[in-house]
Amino acid sequence: MNPELRLRIVSGIVLAAVALGATWLGGIVFTIFAVVIGLLIFYEWSTITGHEPKDRYTLFGWASVLVVLGQLLLDGARQGALVSLYLLVGFTVVAALVAAIRGRSYWLAGGIFYAGLSGISLAALRDSYGIVAIVFIFAVVWGTDILAYFVGRAVGGPKLAPRISPGKTWSGAIGGTLSGVIAGCLVVWLAGEHLHVGLVVFTILLSIFSQIGDLFESYIKRRFGVKDSSHLIPGHGGVMDRVDGLVFACFLAFLGGLAVAVASGQLATATG
Repeated sequence: MNPELRLRIVSGIVLAAVALGATWLGGIVFTIFAVVIGLLIFYEWSTITGHEPKDRYTLFGWASVLVVLGQLLLDGARQGALVSLYLLVGFTVVAALVAAIRGRSYWLAGGIFYAGLSGISLAALRDSYGIVAIVFIFAVVWGTDILAYFVGRAVGGPKLAPRISPGKTWSGAIGGTLSGVIAGCLVVWLAGEHLHVGLVVFTILLSIFSQIGDLFESYIKRRFGVKDSSHLIPGHGGVMDRVDGLVFACFLAFLGGLAVAVASGQLATATG
């Protein structure tokens, strides 16, 4: 076996074990896991986009993400998620205004929002909906990612987004979506939950969003001329390289659940 492939496989197994272990333990352990993911995403984002670590604008970004994600640790993901989301929107707007007034890059504001929402959505989904919900999302995203790669290589065909990620094909995207749906529905069935059309549609959307997340990160790397988001993970590059699809799927699940709660009046009841 190729040494690089072996390293990639070993690293992947370790990463999956850490993610599943934190998911199983839940509570503060998973919240810390989500917070660390958010902080590492901001580190990689700010590095890729060329923001100097000691620059005051960058330091404001770090302070913003720390406050947003720290709120989750102080109040717990379920109670603190909404407050963290309000803080996140506020800090993002301030960063964007500073960028507009002082002629700075808007990328830092985007990084605050992306990193903050990554941590919030991951922690809130586990705390609010339980272990099955997170394992379900993992299964959809991992199933999509793995089969998209192998189907794309085996079948080939028209490119999905050649200017952003030349290696991705429509065959891989379709194969990945089918695999993600099967993997997600299998988790639900094994958990003894009811399978229905709405769930299948939601699973398809999660798979599509995970692939959009992958393309989004590829666009950022291509935009700034980097191959990997960092070298933190042996054989895999950076954290953003590994969780790009996952965080976009979590964005959909978290914000979708929030929208349903608002529409049904449950959010107003929960907050006061």
